[in-house]
Amino acid sequence: MASLYESMGGHDTFTRLVHRFYQGVRADAGLAPLYPQDDWEGAEERLRMFLEQYWGGPTTYSERRGHPMLRRRHMPFAVTPDARERWLSHMRDAVDELDLAPELERQLWDYLVRAAHAMVNTPDASRAPLI
Repeated sequence: MASLYESMGGHDTFTRLVHRFYQGVRADAGLAPLYPQDDWEGAEERLRMFLEQYWGGPTTYSERRGHPMLRRRHMPFAVTPDARERWLSHMRDAVDELDLAPELERQLWDYLVRAAHAMVNTPDASRAPLI
């Protein structure tokens, strides 16, 4: 039986997903400052490796970076509800371009929504620290 990673199209699908997502993020004045301006390619690679591993692909993310610790890795950044919605908007655009089977798309999207909600660490934007 094929893993979800394979069913979704493997490495090519996750490369397309993450690349399209970061095209949107880079152009988003409210979201782009949360990302490493001198390491867009690295950020893209890290997200792709994480998603590939999560969905049953290669374990390269953990081999290179250890346990994902998503909340801990995002704590230095003010992830507000607005940032979450911007993130989801760009990810929605990227998912839509994949043309996945409906059940696979639903599973992927459900996970992305849950993950985005879990990363919010600054519910009130007025309390967001300056970056």
